[in-house]
Amino acid sequence: MRNNLPHVRSLALLLRPIKGTFAYMKKLQFGPSRTIFAISGLMIFLNMPRDLKGEPTPAALSAFNSYTKGVESRLTQQHRSPNAFLAPVSPNPETEDTLLRKGGPIIEKLTPSTSADLSGALLHHWRGTAFAPGARAADFEQLMRDFNSYPQHFSPQVLRAQVSTQDGDRIQASMRVRQKHVLTVVMDTNYDITFGLLDAQHGYSISRSTRIAEIDSPGTSAEHTLNAKEEHGFLWRLNTYWSYEERDGGLYLQIEAISLTRSIPNGTAWAIRPYVESVPRGSLEFTLRSTCNALRR
Repeated sequence: MRNNLPHVRSLALLLRPIKGTFAYMKKLQFGPSRTIFAISGLMIFLNMPRDLKGEPTPAALSAFNSYTKGVESRLTQQHRSPNAFLAPVSPNPETEDTLLRKGGPIIEKLTPSTSADLSGALLHHWRGTAFAPGARAADFEQLMRDFNSYPQHFSPQVLRAQVSTQDGDRIQASMRVRQKHVLTVVMDTNYDITFGLLDAQHGYSISRSTRIAEIDSPGTSAEHTLNAKEEHGFLWRLNTYWSYEERDGGLYLQIEAISLTRSIPNGTAWAIRPYVESVPRGSLEFTLRSTCNALRR
């Protein structure tokens, strides 16, 4: 590349059948005995005292806001020039373009080591880049603005989505999302989203979460929103930044996701961290692949 909807009594946390859980741990290269301890670690994570869960601390929120402000400043600079609109993911632009056009998305972990633990919270920063052959910038913008179609294009992660208010290029939207890895988590989320264009071939969007609520017993008569003391802190904040560039007979897509979650209990990091890190990475890759598939239709 040239210089350059969307997440035991609490939260609908349903452990998969043990067979599925073991298979997931095996994928992470855990042996049988380590798998048992990993499952135990997850149960410790879920059953921590309530005073260790709930809302993030003011210090964690301040660190998150400061970090995202720096990222947004860098993106603002990128979006001012068509020659530097997307962040490079390879020292060699020609090699990078070839990899993207021939293969799947390129996923990068950008989380700084200095943000490993932010006063009881963890910051996660990932970037994904992909190429959608034959797609146009206008196609992508139309897809992103059509929230009613999100459950169709981003199933099973997005269960429902709708626009609450719209004022030109600024949209308030809500989504019910589901994350299913070792655990199944359902959340109702609200976002403040802004769309922007540099020209007909270059555009971007900025999405900041304004509310994230964990849902217990979703889809049943017992469904309800967990309060701050009941929730598990699987996702406290989520900012998503899209940048896209039309050229080479298609559309280059780049998405950066920055999230804030609970920190990992001492002594269980080796067991839980692979799962915790797999969630944002897997979600990012799923979003990119689903977007490319939607643009091919």
